[in-house]
Amino acid sequence: MKNKLHAISLFAAMTLLGACGGKSSSTTTNNSNIPHEPDHVYVHSLSDPDMINPLNYQAADAGYICKRLFATLTYLDFKTLKLVPYLADSNARIVSNPDGSVDYTYTIRKEAKWDDGTPVTADDAEFSMKVMMCPLVNNEQNKPYYEKYTKLIRYPDNPNKLTMHLKEAYIQGESTAGDFFIIPKKIYDPANILAAFTFEQIAAGRETLKKDPNIKKFADNFNSEKYKREKENIVGCGPYTFDKWETNQRIIIKKKANWWGDALINTNTAFDCNAPTIVYEVIKDQTTAVTALKGQKLDAMYGIKPKDFLELKESESVKNNYTLNTPNSLAYAYFGLNTKKSKFNDKKVRQALAHLVDVDKMIKTLYYDMALRVNADAISYGDSAAYNFDIKPYEYNIELAKTMLAEAGWKDSDGDGFLDKIINGKNEKFLIEYTYNAGNDIRQNAGMIFKENARQAGIDVNVTPQEWAIYIKNQQDHNFEMCYGAWIKTPVNKDPKQIWHTDSYNGGSNYVGFGNPESDKLIEQIRSTVDKASYNVLSKQLQTIQHEECAYIFLYAPQERIALHNRFDNTYTTVMRPGFNEAAFKLKGTTAEASSK
Repeated sequence: MKNKLHAISLFAAMTLLGACGGKSSSTTTNNSNIPHEPDHVYVHSLSDPDMINPLNYQAADAGYICKRLFATLTYLDFKTLKLVPYLADSNARIVSNPDGSVDYTYTIRKEAKWDDGTPVTADDAEFSMKVMMCPLVNNEQNKPYYEKYTKLIRYPDNPNKLTMHLKEAYIQGESTAGDFFIIPKKIYDPANILAAFTFEQIAAGRETLKKDPNIKKFADNFNSEKYKREKENIVGCGPYTFDKWETNQRIIIKKKANWWGDALINTNTAFDCNAPTIVYEVIKDQTTAVTALKGQKLDAMYGIKPKDFLELKESESVKNNYTLNTPNSLAYAYFGLNTKKSKFNDKKVRQALAHLVDVDKMIKTLYYDMALRVNADAISYGDSAAYNFDIKPYEYNIELAKTMLAEAGWKDSDGDGFLDKIINGKNEKFLIEYTYNAGNDIRQNAGMIFKENARQAGIDVNVTPQEWAIYIKNQQDHNFEMCYGAWIKTPVNKDPKQIWHTDSYNGGSNYVGFGNPESDKLIEQIRSTVDKASYNVLSKQLQTIQHEECAYIFLYAPQERIALHNRFDNTYTTVMRPGFNEAAFKLKGTTAEASSK
């Protein structure tokens, strides 16, 4: 599923991941005539992005592209996994105030420029933050991360300096303060509508301003198609410029000839930009994509099917031309149960279904042991101190599941071999509609394994593919029973509100309807702590509730499966999705200066 992202690093602290093993569609795209320029980097993409609006996108694929076109104040370094300065000249200068509020102060680098040569200033950062928080702008998945921001302070003697004021401590304060895309006002608000509203007005009036006609006018314009894919309206101060989008074929971005960041190339990986042109080749069918890889028409591919990956490792041609990598991936998969559906509103039923999921078999047969089981909304190698190792996974046990279902009132009263129960005066057969995005073999086969196990317990399961857009929309509308989902994480302490708080049921990502007063209270406590030890304790408590309530049946964290062409240097891998930094690739035999022209 998507995810949330946040400048791909934070908004995607939890981002919809289209695939743990491959987001794809049943439609096959013919890319047999992929053009191949020697110094271009050709990256496989399993689908078109949903848009290239840097503040509104939801699909992870879009975030990878936006990361190249736009810049943030700070950046999660691909190598160190630490926040480093990007547009800002240093990380935030943090002041905790006596009243419990916190200030994050930045100064934008004097080198930072827009493409027309004008400087990037605090005015641009203020405008971008206003847009992020503006009512009616279609970025509800991001707004919870900015609820605590109440004031933005400017400095008349320094147009590059600004302070973001949070009313209270926030676990992701430093991350959110520096990790949002900065966009130019003259492109994204040509009528200068938001200038009439102060930052404080927007922060305080998120509900009342929805009725303001000028806010509606701005939001309608910003949400419109022209900012999703029209070249002249997609403008950032990042290293690349948007060149072309051929629907269901490719997206092309080109390195700017005189990018301001080139003077800082050795500062950190935000400035590690060597590839002159990056081509994101959209090949929706995995088999076709692997064929293109074998034909050396792709330079980078991730999310390779485990079986295909093992076969590639045995190919002499592939081994001679590619390096195959299996870094850990900060992503996990789950079965989501819609707790608002009558058949799933009893947690004993949900727990019984968890006992019908043979996770070990899935890891072995679907991932060929290239995955690690997870027990909660955390990954042990991602942050072991905050991971609750005391949680005992639900064991695969059909007989125990049958007993629990009987205790919950599900029995085969008519002798047809399937469980049934009187619900709202009607005898309802236990039938589950399991949905996944079409073309994703791993998700399909996971459903088939569950179907076989559930049948032994008297439950019928329909394994139903849906086109990606429909699949996502149905989850957002809570129009599903059971689904296969996945989330991407980033290596920062996470804010669980977007996915787990009851406030996030409408407009957020709490598609399954998880939550109660106890879990909501814990989430609020987690959000307000900046003490790591306290954060770890509270996170483990929330994981215990997540396990007990079983709205998610947690599955596994797959290893990434990546192929990178050997014709490039600087092809380091990382746990951060997609697992590599394609902008850093440098054609062997070229200099950084030459490859940026």
